[in-house]
Amino acid sequence: MKEIRHEIVLKQRAWQRPLVAYFRQNRERGTPSHASVVAHRRAGKDRVALFIEAEQMLQQGQACEVWHCLPEYSQARRVLWHAITRDGKRLIDEAFPPAFVRRRNDTEMTIELHNGSLWRAVGADNFNSLVGSNPRHVTFSEYALTRPVAREFVRPILAENGGSELLISTPRGYNHFWKAHEFAKQSPHWYAAIHPVSQTKLVPEDVLAQERESMPEELYRQEWECDFSAANVGSILGSRVETAEREGRITEVYVDPDQPVMTSFDIGHRDAAACWFWQKRPDGVAIVDYHEVVGTEAADWIETILPERGYDYGELWLPHDARAKTFATKTSAMEQFRAAGYKVRMTPNVSVSHRINAARMLMPTVWIDSRLDRAKEVLRNWAFRWDADTKTFSRDPDHNEFSHGGDAFSYLALVAGRAKVVDNAVTAEPLKAAAANFNLDQMWADKDRETRSWR
Repeated sequence: MKEIRHEIVLKQRAWQRPLVAYFRQNRERGTPSHASVVAHRRAGKDRVALFIEAEQMLQQGQACEVWHCLPEYSQARRVLWHAITRDGKRLIDEAFPPAFVRRRNDTEMTIELHNGSLWRAVGADNFNSLVGSNPRHVTFSEYALTRPVAREFVRPILAENGGSELLISTPRGYNHFWKAHEFAKQSPHWYAAIHPVSQTKLVPEDVLAQERESMPEELYRQEWECDFSAANVGSILGSRVETAEREGRITEVYVDPDQPVMTSFDIGHRDAAACWFWQKRPDGVAIVDYHEVVGTEAADWIETILPERGYDYGELWLPHDARAKTFATKTSAMEQFRAAGYKVRMTPNVSVSHRINAARMLMPTVWIDSRLDRAKEVLRNWAFRWDADTKTFSRDPDHNEFSHGGDAFSYLALVAGRAKVVDNAVTAEPLKAAAANFNLDQMWADKDRETRSWR
């Protein structure tokens, strides 16, 4: 029988060539590949990832399973499965030409090649459905927006079978993607690269000018210049943390031995708790420590966590609803702390929008110990929930890994700052910015910028 040969072709852009070469070289050596790539919008991140995946499936020497993961399953269908290229062709057909495909399952978004290799489009929000699978390669697309637990789920599998991974994304502040990329930059076993549009020159200047006009500066810096330091759009305090950095208020902060250390808690469900340790200073508020933990009770804080820090404690501020949340034993958390000798106070009961406003009012006077990495991460990433359908931010913060710490900071602001609580409201500053739903125009206006329309 005459052999028929087919090719999968990628018109490689300059930034893509060393990445493709890295995976090819490691595959020839039989060495696992690990790569982290920061690239701007429309740089061709998913396209080159699909090309690498196809080569992995065809040249492993044996059939293998490959995943391409988006933050959400619905995104995988929209961004990969139904995507159309500039040439009017279906992206998935360009990546896996029909001549290579044995069968395709539109419902499950899987492609099986003639050599038995299997490709899956998956979402980080449906990883539980994939238990028992054995991927040899996983691409995490838009990893900055992906729940990090998804990667933690798959890492042991890749380690056991000698598999490879590719992290590709634009930045979203100093979050888990930034940490992974920083690790990759320092590791001899990783490929790490960053490709801002000013380097690739892939987008005409007139198009970039239009983009800059139609989006917040922070978003432009993230999406086009791959700037991790830019505050996330929708971040409640991100721009204020940037200001604190510029003003030198994020530095080494030490405990004043002549002043007591206060604490402000948020107690969540399933025994999750976050606590800020702070002192009032003549020039503002000093954040000297931060701790968050899941699976504790009041007794753990009383017997271990608080004593181990060795501070001379002043008031311990608990959220007003602490009695109704976890730390649920025969006696309330307030009663347990008081029985242990702590001076316990209850934070005023005000609306979320008022707490947010108090936090914003406090930030210009806050000093943060630069060694508190998690504290800085919480303040940068505490954000409003984005509704993709209405193109607005909710009036409430997104409930995620940063929400307990963010809420605890807002409780701190109510009692440490200049905000005055009168009739269950913060009245020291107008509440217009915090009291309504947020869209992009309102977010810009809140930063004293001219309101512009979103395109």
